[in-house]
Amino acid sequence: MLFTIGDLHLSLGTDKPMDIFHGWDNYLERLTENWKRIVNDDDTVVIAGDISWAMKLSECEKDFSYINSLPGNKILLKGNHDYWWDTVSKINRYLGENQFDRIKILFNNSFEIDEYNICGTRGWGIDCEKTEDIKILNRECGRLKLSLDSVKDKSKETIVFLHYPPIYADNVCEEIIDILKEYNINKCYYGHIHGSKMIKAAFNGKYEGIKFKLISCDAVKFTPTLVR
Repeated sequence: MLFTIGDLHLSLGTDKPMDIFHGWDNYLERLTENWKRIVNDDDTVVIAGDISWAMKLSECEKDFSYINSLPGNKILLKGNHDYWWDTVSKINRYLGENQFDRIKILFNNSFEIDEYNICGTRGWGIDCEKTEDIKILNRECGRLKLSLDSVKDKSKETIVFLHYPPIYADNVCEEIIDILKEYNINKCYYGHIHGSKMIKAAFNGKYEGIKFKLISCDAVKFTPTLVR
């Protein structure tokens, strides 16, 4: 089966506790219990960004060891707080050297999982007015297209995973939505949104024929969401 969750915000190798935030008390214990309760070893979990508070890849060992030890195969994509993120070649080398064999990276590529194609990218903010923000958004749109274009078996349903929401409250990132429509995407999962007020304003439902769902840790009560 295929699951997804975002925003683990792990800090096992650095001092950045999430328990200080409302609703995040004992979150690691809750996440571990829920994950082990529903995910089996032959399942796959897509983790939609903000994975570790580590600043460097070399500081990720404890966080990645924890992720690797959980049941199932994991596919990781970049979030805005993943400062440790390096080139794909360096990350894959690091995973191999440390025998993190249950972790793969989603970046300008795609994966076939059962009857699904898994695609995605980080995305960017919705209200992009500054030149730098527009530049980053355009780059993320390019990466999403690279991921979608890498799909080999187009008979399988393609599902897109993003870190940033393409829709929030009454705001829409038309650039991302246009790509999803161009590639006939029916399902899109995203993270990034936290806190009861922010989560309440998040968009869960259909827009332009596409089903969107928020899967950040606290939004899904620290439980991986079943995609299928």
